[in-house]
Amino acid sequence: MFETVNDFQASLSNLTTKNEACFKAAFEHQKQLTKPPGSLGKLEEYACFMAAWQGNERPEIKLAQALVFAGNHGVCNQGVNPFPQEVTMAMVENFRNGGAAINQLATHSNADLNIVLLSDGQATSDITVGPAMTEQECLEAINSGAAAVNLKTDILLLGEMGIGNSTVSSALCLGTFGGVGSDWVGAGTGSDSEGIIKKAKVIERARAVNREGLNTPFQILMSLGGREQAAICGALIAARLNSIPVIIDGFIASSAIAPLISVPEIYDHVIFAHQSAEAGHGRLLNKLGKVPMFDLGMRLGEGSGAALALNIIRASLACHNGMATFAEAGIGT
Repeated sequence: MFETVNDFQASLSNLTTKNEACFKAAFEHQKQLTKPPGSLGKLEEYACFMAAWQGNERPEIKLAQALVFAGNHGVCNQGVNPFPQEVTMAMVENFRNGGAAINQLATHSNADLNIVLLSDGQATSDITVGPAMTEQECLEAINSGAAAVNLKTDILLLGEMGIGNSTVSSALCLGTFGGVGSDWVGAGTGSDSEGIIKKAKVIERARAVNREGLNTPFQILMSLGGREQAAICGALIAARLNSIPVIIDGFIASSAIAPLISVPEIYDHVIFAHQSAEAGHGRLLNKLGKVPMFDLGMRLGEGSGAALALNIIRASLACHNGMATFAEAGIGT
């Protein structure tokens, strides 16, 4: 999809925009339904959001696609992960066998789940000694994410898996927004207080080593990200270029798209599913200017929060499309 870095950059200037006419039509339809205006709160907003991005006053979800990207990270050489990197591959196999939480949640929400293992699980380079990826490696990961999107889907869910990626996500936040390492690190898969302190020092070292190459979204991804983070960005942009609405998962997935913040209105087609219990996520959502759909204290990843959020979107459309209007019900207003 993107042959060069310039192609990637150019795509960020050619984004689709929401269909204002369909948004307004859906909003007016909501006023006619047998309820006080605004009484369904966010459910009304989600229905109008879907109308705007589907270009349809009566939006539907016939196909929902959930993408979980998996990768490994060279920063694990620094001892930031309480579990070995082999767990990434084991979990990918678990996903494929239907045994993970995301399998159950995707089935429950009627989402087509696709697992994408990037570069056969080959780890990126250690971000404390240089960029995580070469330009070509980062482009390949972005293109893998873009190519994984089913352009017939009505809504796209994005999640991830990768031992060490909470450290990488914290590094992306630090490289994008600044501050100190302790602003962005948390327990991840189970780091203790000593491990969290180590992670903060590691990402500060990574930022210092890569400081000269943190000027554009692509550079930040290439320098401090991972293959699954780059793939999430690729999928997000492919969805936007095709006016497909997106539900993004928790801290890791949100961090993946944080480097894109300099692109005007880049998150307009995105619903942020939930606020993770991971320490930096609330700060990140504030930086992005986004309010999540819910907060259930989750921090699993895998797209689990996005799959839960899909149920709420489906509920909003059921009301939007199925309720009677006052005229249909013979109720005077």
